[in-house]
Amino acid sequence: MEFYRFGQETGKQISKFNSDFIMSRIIQTEHAAHIGCMHLEAGGLIGYHQAVTPQLLLILVGEGTVRGDKDEYVNVQAGDAVFWNKQEWHETKTATGLTAIVIESEELRPSLYMSVKVTVNAPE
Repeated sequence: MEFYRFGQETGKQISKFNSDFIMSRIIQTEHAAHIGCMHLEAGGLIGYHQAVTPQLLLILVGEGTVRGDKDEYVNVQAGDAVFWNKQEWHETKTATGLTAIVIESEELRPSLYMSVKVTVNAPE
């Protein structure tokens, strides 16, 4: 399990074409990728399972906790990204609700585009 940031503070100012915005790069693929949006209400859970393919979870709104194969939960919030390799066990849960984008593809390499985040385990 790897943790990254994609919040505004990690992006770059774009002014090309008379634009004025910040772009936080996430991923680039040349092959098939599945992209979805997950909406977890308060008390929501993405149950403990193995990743079928490399998977990147981008927290857009809210907060929660994630874990890998160990029973140690790590806090995540908007702007955080969590990466699991193929067949890696994982779980996501939230007490207050969260919305996340999930990207699944055999060629995900988030370290090429996002900065690594220092993680903090959730209190037990």
